[in-house]
Amino acid sequence: MIEEAQVGKKIKEYRIAKKVTLRELAKETGFTKGYLSKIENTKKAPPVSTLIILSKALDISLSDIFGEKTDRRPACLVKKKERTVVVRDGTLFGYAYQKLADKFIDKHMQPYVLTLPKRVKKNAVFQHTGEEMLFVLEGTMKFLHGSNEYLVEEGDCIYFDASFPHYGVCHGEKGVKCLMVIYTPE
Repeated sequence: MIEEAQVGKKIKEYRIAKKVTLRELAKETGFTKGYLSKIENTKKAPPVSTLIILSKALDISLSDIFGEKTDRRPACLVKKKERTVVVRDGTLFGYAYQKLADKFIDKHMQPYVLTLPKRVKKNAVFQHTGEEMLFVLEGTMKFLHGSNEYLVEEGDCIYFDASFPHYGVCHGEKGVKCLMVIYTPE
């Protein structure tokens, strides 16, 4: 398992091994060369949605990026104390992602506990292939999906097509904690 500070280096290793230039990767992903360079050289991991786009463009899995190479098992149990944080103080936007099933290799769904701070460092809009589900465990968030806006409160669940632009922000005086599951088709 690699640490957050190593995610960009791992992406760069795969890019170079596959003989893909930053320009080619930018064209494939829609990200700028500057943003991709920043990802490869920074100590903070980008949002999971960005990692999904990069993994597809490089024809690797998120498990590859995170260094999750162990024997394939039909089930995995991750105890609360064993959970790893993909992004601390999370990303450039202030989000934090805690992995829930990192021991299960080549999974089709990526489950996380997502924590949104009261105030984000920078607003971000996410968009990628697949579907997502957010179940609010604590707090209330305003969730924007395409041109629609939803108020998602503690105990509420929203399931959506992730190919539409989407993001959530805290609504109220406390942060938000969600169970987030991302499904990306092969």
